[in-house]
Amino acid sequence: MNNPLLIKNFKAGAALTKFRIVKFGADQNTVIAGAAVADALLGVQDSLDVALGERVDVILSGVAEVEYGGAVTAGDLLTTDANGRAVPAAPAAGVNNRIIGVAMETGVLGDIGSVLIQPGRIQG
Repeated sequence: MNNPLLIKNFKAGAALTKFRIVKFGADQNTVIAGAAVADALLGVQDSLDVALGERVDVILSGVAEVEYGGAVTAGDLLTTDANGRAVPAAPAAGVNNRIIGVAMETGVLGDIGSVLIQPGRIQG
């Protein structure tokens, strides 16, 4: 299920894999893959792999397809793993996690599921 509402084009600050979570790169015109729960997550890359320096569409709002990095249940708040894949946010007590949004589908590692993009932060 894919229903993007806002798509913006950026320059890839590194090679990027389709359906992965991205964050800003060196400046506001470039994006790179999300790599940590503390990263300021921006959106989800569209359906094409891109090389360093190529243009990439990023879904910033709406429902986007995203690759899961582990077991996900519909309704989970999602963050990124070290490779830009969506995983459930599970911050320890007093620890902040940045989230990309809410899982719309249940799935497992490698599945392409849907996320309602709602970037934010939660604390355990």
